[in-house]
Amino acid sequence: MGELEPLLNDPHLWNDAEKARKLSQEAARLRKAVEGYRRLESDLQGLLELWAEMGAEQRAELQPELERAGQELEELYRQTLLSFPYAENAAIVTIKPGAGGTEACDWAQMLYRMYTRFAERKGFSVELVDLEPGAEAGIDHAQFIVRGENAYGLLSAEAGVHRLVRPSPFNAQGKRQTSFAAVEVMPEVDDTVEVQINPEDLRIEVMRSQGKGGQGVNTTDSAVRVVHLPTGLQVKCQITRSQQKNKELALSILRSKLFEIEFKKKQEELARLRGEARPIEWGSQIRSYVLDKQYVKDHRTGEMRHDPENVLDGDLESLIWAGLEWKAGRRETAAVGDEE
Repeated sequence: MGELEPLLNDPHLWNDAEKARKLSQEAARLRKAVEGYRRLESDLQGLLELWAEMGAEQRAELQPELERAGQELEELYRQTLLSFPYAENAAIVTIKPGAGGTEACDWAQMLYRMYTRFAERKGFSVELVDLEPGAEAGIDHAQFIVRGENAYGLLSAEAGVHRLVRPSPFNAQGKRQTSFAAVEVMPEVDDTVEVQINPEDLRIEVMRSQGKGGQGVNTTDSAVRVVHLPTGLQVKCQITRSQQKNKELALSILRSKLFEIEFKKKQEELARLRGEARPIEWGSQIRSYVLDKQYVKDHRTGEMRHDPENVLDGDLESLIWAGLEWKAGRRETAAVGDEE
């Protein structure tokens, strides 16, 4: 708040309405957190003073108040885990199967369902951008936008390679199979974030939509692919009947991708200047889902779950918060190794 106060008191602040709006929102968020902390501090102090003077029966009656205070303290702590840039933004999630053909495509589809179910549980909305079916089963590529309170902040902990071990449903002998799929997560950025895109650097292609969809989607040239020539980045959108809508959505995602590239470069440069080791993010296995042994293990945090069916149905809260603690440096990296 000390850093924001001079900016909020600047008489010229509202010359830039969008900047003023964002500063005001950030100030309101911080004030709410500070007020919550001060109220909780006062409540706990009062409870501790009473506790020393109470007998066993009275302390038992006070237990619900202590539990409420504990829940509020946990919520305040979690807010500190979501204080990094763009945590409040929508999340653009991309799922790609690894090598392994049908098995990997099926695993990618299971992950797609897991994250959409997580969004439903949180009351978030999901906007599908692109969904390409696999040759025999599952999906070959999925991209969607999750919108809700701190959507990017929460889902950022899910970025990485996810591993599935199970008896294969595609093998008559039920042979045990290992499959991999990669999950990419980036914040959606709007026009207020400066990203330079030269129209001459773009190649825009239109084509007929593929896969499932309404009749109008599949029989008109409504799908759009935008290629950013300098970087080779490609974004395809085919989910609506409107070619213009698909183009706008593809350009929006391209903006977010280019922003993420520049943001990561800056973060890596800061880490280099501080002498920090550069983390291996892409290609590193972050979590294993071992279905025949009934467990899910996060390899970064050591967090274990023994209800994989619930995890795959979107019950990700404990895994996500452990991952955010790890990202914030408040949880030690788990020892290398696996039960497998």
